[in-house]
Amino acid sequence: MIEKQPIISDKCIIDCLNLDYGIEVTTLTFLPLGADMNASVYKVEARNQSSYFVKIKRGHGHDISTFIISLLHEAGIQQVILPLKTKRGQTTQELDNFTLIVYPFVEGQDGFSRDLTDDQWIMLGKVMRQVHEINVPSQVQAMIRREVYSPKWRETVRSLYTHIESEPSSDEIALKLVTFMKKHMASIHQLVDQAEQLSYKIKDQSHKFVLCHSDIHGGNVLINGKDNFYIVDWDEPIMAPKERDLMFIGGGVANVWNLPHDEALFYKGYGTSVRSFC
Repeated sequence: MIEKQPIISDKCIIDCLNLDYGIEVTTLTFLPLGADMNASVYKVEARNQSSYFVKIKRGHGHDISTFIISLLHEAGIQQVILPLKTKRGQTTQELDNFTLIVYPFVEGQDGFSRDLTDDQWIMLGKVMRQVHEINVPSQVQAMIRREVYSPKWRETVRSLYTHIESEPSSDEIALKLVTFMKKHMASIHQLVDQAEQLSYKIKDQSHKFVLCHSDIHGGNVLINGKDNFYIVDWDEPIMAPKERDLMFIGGGVANVWNLPHDEALFYKGYGTSVRSFC
């Protein structure tokens, strides 16, 4: 969870919502959600009894998530939440050094808190197949990052090796990390080295790049009270082989989505077209 942005006031947000969206705010509540240190989210209650989800991101420029959500919706994918437009018809609004985006607030639970039903797993598979088959216009592709099999995260893990035997930290989280790494050091070395070998192998192969969510784990699937689900957090889409998304299905994040039964249901909807890089 992240802390509230200290450099933008509640009054500034409320005034923006009123002036640019015509939303008469009665309450603005900060939500300690997500892991992006450059973003904050809020729940807004309005005078007309409507509720809104407000996301504020540091910086300006094109917000690719709104382009992608609109593209998916236009392609007939209903499992996305469309952002509200400003009075001027824009999907984002600049606010000081931030970009503000407003969505209708959907009450529900994410896939970490609630198991998907068999039908939802099958539908998730169908939806992801639709996402991967969508024709992304070249002008939109130009705004999306492309998979380059970067060594960034392997190097990050390796940079920690030298700190494991150093002076113990008084920070509780750092101590837990050191303890975990010491216990599993052999496996960590093996995983990092194997990932590097596979990256070289993949680079030498030719793969079709498709639109990928890039972080399609349980926390980014929102299930409402009517058992409808939505795929959220399209902030980091990527053009990559479809396996960039499919690795989450059966791989498990936070010890969920790793049951063979769930994986089988997903691929019943998606179709069996997964290749192996091993």
